[in-house]
Amino acid sequence: MDWISRHPNATEGFKREACFTLDYSLARVLHCVDQLDDEGLWHRPTDAMNAVGNILLHLCGNLRQWIVCGCSDLPDDRDRPAEFARRDPLPKPELVEKLTTTVEQAKATIMQQTEADLLRPRFIQIAEVTGLGAIFHSTAHLEGHAQEIIYITRLQLGEAYRFKDTY
Repeated sequence: MDWISRHPNATEGFKREACFTLDYSLARVLHCVDQLDDEGLWHRPTDAMNAVGNILLHLCGNLRQWIVCGCSDLPDDRDRPAEFARRDPLPKPELVEKLTTTVEQAKATIMQQTEADLLRPRFIQIAEVTGLGAIFHSTAHLEGHAQEIIYITRLQLGEAYRFKDTY
């Protein structure tokens, strides 16, 4: 008998925690994005480094590939290199809408998962993972990039950076 079966509320608890993590990370990202103008969102310290705008596109691609498509068996048409290659800026409202919508889609997909869905193996991007693995991967990925965006924002704004009141 597996752990989830021995804990009848574990599936629902896991789904709530995963959605909380997505919301928490999104709030941290948006706190930074709100402080940057379009130029700041697309600033690259060097050509080899990503702009915050590219990271936002990358987060949308990852969440769609690993959770929205990966956990619902929708076709995946992600073009990962394009997320980093983009140089023509999207306006801030469009980026915010894209990321917010993608996070909401990911949360809806997570909440639709059954215990069997969470345990079923599937192939996503580079490996065979369960639904649990896909959700763990993508939520941790978002949180990691949220911290990166905070750092980039602080570097750009210096003392003008406004810390978030609560986390």
